[in-house]
Formats: sequence, C-alpha cells, structure tokens
Amino acid sequence: MAGLLSNFRNTFIVGVLLAAVMVWAYSTGPQGTGPEFIQAVERWMHVFFGILWIGLLYYFNFVQIRVMPAVPAELKPGVTKFIAPEALFWFRWSALATVIMGLAIAGQRHYLVQTLSFGMAGTSDPSSHKQYALLGLGMWLGIIMMLNVWGIIWPNQKRALGIVEADADTKAKSAKMAMLGSRTNLMLSLPMLVAMTMSQTVFG
Repeated sequence: MAGLLSNFRNTFIVGVLLAAVMVWAYSTGPQGTGPEFIQAVERWMHVFFGILWIGLLYYFNFVQIRVMPAVPAELKPGVTKFIAPEALFWFRWSALATVIMGLAIAGQRHYLVQTLSFGMAGTSDPSSHKQYALLGLGMWLGIIMMLNVWGIIWPNQKRALGIVEADADTKAKSAKMAMLGSRTNLMLSLPMLVAMTMSQTVFG
C-alpha cells in the first residue's frame, strides 16, 4: 500500500477506478443511464474540478502569497520555478473545466437561459425569478472568476515567474497584478459558493 500511495499518478489512477466503480453502481439504479444519470456524472465532475480550482485559489491566498515575503531569497526559486508553475497548470485548467461542467448541468436541466438572464428570460413563473436570479449570480461570478484566471492572473504570472521573458520592472508589476487578480477571485469565491451550495437546498 505504501508503494501505491508513494506514487501520485498511481494513487490518482486507482482513485479514478474506484470512482468509476461507484459511478457504475449508480448506473444500475432506478434511473438507469438516462438523463438524470448523465447529470449526476456531470455534477460529480463539476464538484471535483471545483474543489481542485478553489482549493488551489485558497492555497495561493491563504499560504503562498502571504508567506512568500518571509521566504529567504535563496529559497524563493524553489517556489517560483517549480511549485507555482505546476500549481498554476492545474489551477487554470480546473477553472475552465468547472465552468464547462456547470454550464453543461444547467443546460441539461433546462435552466441555462433562466439563470444566465437572472430569471428575466425563459420562464413565465414569477415565483421562480428569485431562485434563478440568485443561482445565476453565482454562475456569473464563477464565469467572471474563470475569465479572470485566464485573462489576468495567468498572463501576469507567466511574466512574473519568468515563463515568458520580461524585464525586472515588468515582472514586479505583473506579480502585483496577478496578486490583485487572485485576491479578487478570493473575494468573489465566497458569495459564489453561497449560491452554489444554498440554492438547491433552499429552493429545491
């Protein structure tokens, strides 16, 4: 067991296989492999990628950004050359996957138009407007956060970390912009998570 758990790739593969067995078990349920089952699989993927994305966002803000000023200069390259680029790879792609899976769920459950329009389109039931407006707000916050990752954080991090060439002044400015973009996503993540976690419980 220690040999398995010592290898990240093998550990992850076994985890995926165990999850696949669980998915298969649910496919034998009363709904079979119909639309509800597909939605359930998409929701599992949405949650997985969301945990990876927001978990890394919180790592950056709760740990890396705060601690880096105290790290001795000779040790900083260990973070900037190795840890940060790897974390940013999973960070940006999990952000994209989270949003794609979330939109896919909304589309399959036939409330994509309603939520993206804050309940102003696609429904004639006034009692559902608040539900769609609140969930839609959470969805738009997630979309904005994902665009922030790809449009502001990642381009600036590439310059700040030396992944693309830049002079010292540009690197410093880019590092600050990346930090501000990351802090923006930290701030937006809290109301976004309220919408994602409370809507289905409160409105059913």
